[in-house]
Amino acid sequence: MSHAFVKSERLQKLPPYLFAEIDRKKKAAIAAGKDVINLGVGDPDRPTPRPIIESLQKNVEVPSYHQYALDQGAPELRQSIADFYQRRYGIALDPASEILPLIGSKEGLAHFPLAVLNPGDISLVPDPCYPVYRSSSMFAGADVYTMPLVPELGFLPDLDAIPADVYARARLMFLNYPNNPTAGMADRAFFEKVVALAHQYDFVIAQDAAYNEMYYDEPALSILEIPGAKDVAVEFHSLSKTFNMTGWRVGFAVGNPAIVGALGQIKANTDSGIFTAIQMAAKTALDQYEILTPPIRDMYRQRRDAFVDALGKAGWKVKSPQSTFYVWIPCPAGVSSADMAGRILEEASVVLTPGLGFGRTADGFIRAALTVETPRLLEAVDRIAKLKF
Repeated sequence: MSHAFVKSERLQKLPPYLFAEIDRKKKAAIAAGKDVINLGVGDPDRPTPRPIIESLQKNVEVPSYHQYALDQGAPELRQSIADFYQRRYGIALDPASEILPLIGSKEGLAHFPLAVLNPGDISLVPDPCYPVYRSSSMFAGADVYTMPLVPELGFLPDLDAIPADVYARARLMFLNYPNNPTAGMADRAFFEKVVALAHQYDFVIAQDAAYNEMYYDEPALSILEIPGAKDVAVEFHSLSKTFNMTGWRVGFAVGNPAIVGALGQIKANTDSGIFTAIQMAAKTALDQYEILTPPIRDMYRQRRDAFVDALGKAGWKVKSPQSTFYVWIPCPAGVSSADMAGRILEEASVVLTPGLGFGRTADGFIRAALTVETPRLLEAVDRIAKLKF
């Protein structure tokens, strides 16, 4: 007699991972012979810069790199991260205790709640958000308290609206600025307020800085620039968007040595580090940041200007993002994000991400990723403009 497999309760509690559903619909459209323009996933379309590729080609030949990597990351990479931080933010970090390389920042963010939360603690999670904050908090047995991102506040949460008894039980707050999916940015005053609250209520801040180098005018801040932040905060960085390295899986966490060390302890029990040749290529990337990243930013700026301008001419009121390569598009009144994205995919063969996939407060928006060449972006706008909502 066969028994049907039943998933664990922690998996059953998760909302459906919306990106998988979009992927299924996209594949069906392509299989039906449609010319699909994919603005759905934040995955750069241009290749990784040559010097990084050549660094990997060279380092993959080093036999000692074929063995297990060091848990804490190669000392050379940790030093390059410290040097990058000093140049970019004016912050001194101890390479030995305040820096931890990650197998992509997603992996670090997913493991982080296991290092800081106990069952029944509260994890403060923005809404909308990168879904990993919510799922990883749930896996750790925490209660998730949703912080809506308020359009009128530039997509910052209203920190004063969170009750004192919630703060008292909170042990972790996730932040993500520059923000995916809204493209909102945090200013110094906001970070100062968050750091003060973390000191007052004794919680840890996880600031996801995956898009910190994808700014257009004002460079994005590091939360560690705020006095007292290093006592309570860890910042997660990714090389994915900064250097077109999404598939390479390399990032890093920096900040409070005790908290970074706790994350390192979780990782020592779950993975064996990053392939050392990739770490050396990451070192090359960071060492050449000032040469390699500005052209990537310029390309997204051109795409942003063309796309937002074309949407405006087609009668859509869309704010031009000051950071990230996402455009956060309001849905027409009374149209849900899932219906709108569904219709645009079915009738215009353009993939966009419904806001609902990032959280229930985002149902009035859809997200476009500027990850195709400008002519295709303009073609997407032409197709969408023909639809009547």
